[in-house]
Amino acid sequence: MRAGAAAAAAPSLLVAPQWIGDAVMAQPLVGLLAARGERVTALGLPGVAAVLRAMPGIERVIETPFAHGRLDLLARRALARELRAAGYARAYVLGNNLRSRLVPWLARIPLRVGWSGEAAGALLTHALRAPACSLRGDMRGHYAALAQDLSPPLLGRQLPAKAPGEVAQPVLRVDAAKAREAARELDLPPGFVALCPGAEYGPAKQWPAEHFAELAGLALAAGRPVAIVGSARERESAQAIVGMLQARAPATGAHAQPRVLDLCGRTTMEQAIALLAAAAGVVSNDSGLMHVAAALGRPTVGLYGSTDPRHTPAAAHRSATLWLHLPCSPCYQRSCPLGHLNCLRALDPSWAWSALRDLMD
Repeated sequence: MRAGAAAAAAPSLLVAPQWIGDAVMAQPLVGLLAARGERVTALGLPGVAAVLRAMPGIERVIETPFAHGRLDLLARRALARELRAAGYARAYVLGNNLRSRLVPWLARIPLRVGWSGEAAGALLTHALRAPACSLRGDMRGHYAALAQDLSPPLLGRQLPAKAPGEVAQPVLRVDAAKAREAARELDLPPGFVALCPGAEYGPAKQWPAEHFAELAGLALAAGRPVAIVGSARERESAQAIVGMLQARAPATGAHAQPRVLDLCGRTTMEQAIALLAAAAGVVSNDSGLMHVAAALGRPTVGLYGSTDPRHTPAAAHRSATLWLHLPCSPCYQRSCPLGHLNCLRALDPSWAWSALRDLMD
């Protein structure tokens, strides 16, 4: 797989991860492919597709109709027929399961690169051996390793992954006018702070709602309006945050109510990305929205509990990480196995506000 005119002659297909944060961390791989002349088309689930559209280096995004965890064989066959006609020369498969490899295989793309993972890399022409999860480093380098020179095809032989060297920070781009318009449509004034209380993986990654409420109070006291951003799954957390803020506010009329807007479940993913691009600062759990905000270059504070910022770091453009690294952390569990969630409960809201204020200054 050499750079040059031969690589640029036919388009390349990138099968994106199913999680938003992972997709953001794959952007350095996209940058490497684009820099050597590959024209990248990306396949992604609906939420991930919105991120891919903001990603430099991707020429075209195809939104896939597949459901999480389902084979959807008929839909994959139909998509593969369409792709076969486009003459893709290479496919980069970022998931490590058989489902993610099916479309490139069915489309008869001649060179299919990915991680060995499930079934020892079946359906790939080049299966790279990944280190054990406990030994794996920065996920950005993990994905970027797929850009190494792997020619000629080796018909499924498993290969050791070569370290990609220094990997660039992930970058996402949103037109500034589009970002401002998204904020205006939702009556968000300039200078607002976005809070992201969700995390798909589970409650062991979620800072307590009372901590987010205290942080929101600090932002409001500093004259910063607050927007709570997330999916419909975060509505309960957002309502709890707003309720705590209202309980603390003096009951002296509408003007005394906190200037906080609950947007959970009220935006598309495209709108959420545009809102984060317009925010003066963002505080988020280790989640997809944290990775999006940091890759957009917004001042971002990431809150880590059960996970490890050395493995899934936010883009370092203007970000800070709060992580206590207790003896029990990282555990990578969905729920705290010890029942106390001290890794997040002990993260003081004043620390988060101080870190964000420093980034915004």
